[in-house]
Amino acid sequence: MKIVIFTEGTILMHKSAVDQTREETVQQVINGTSSVKDYASYVPIGEAAQKIQTWADDNNEIIYLTSRRSQKEVNEIRKVLAENNFPAGALEYRRENEEYKDVIERIKPDLLIEDDCESIGGEKEMTYPHLSEQFKKSIESIVVKEFGGIDNIEI
Repeated sequence: MKIVIFTEGTILMHKSAVDQTREETVQQVINGTSSVKDYASYVPIGEAAQKIQTWADDNNEIIYLTSRRSQKEVNEIRKVLAENNFPAGALEYRRENEEYKDVIERIKPDLLIEDDCESIGGEKEMTYPHLSEQFKKSIESIVVKEFGGIDNIEI
């Protein structure tokens, strides 16, 4: 199975979110806390790396999707994933003139895991709701609360 997992907000968070409640973390993003844009210092949410490793161990293809667009920021997220022992997998991002739905339709995963984008506008910022109706029939979607983590997901 090909699994696409959104990074920021789903499996990674800014460093000042450590030891904060999910609600406090959402508020930090809304308030523009400085570490929100310090992508190189992002940290895993919960046991995300270990959870994804179990999926990789079951021969699932792991693909990460970042909201970052500049090569510098994409590389920062790539480095955070590697430094925090996330299993190997491609790191996809929106290229010129692409929206998230375009990236997903290009990749054609079996499963998309993303957060609800509470801090940045909710459903209008998510990926799955914007996929074509035809494509929605071929993909499973799991939505978690932003910064709530994926520790309890079973696939």
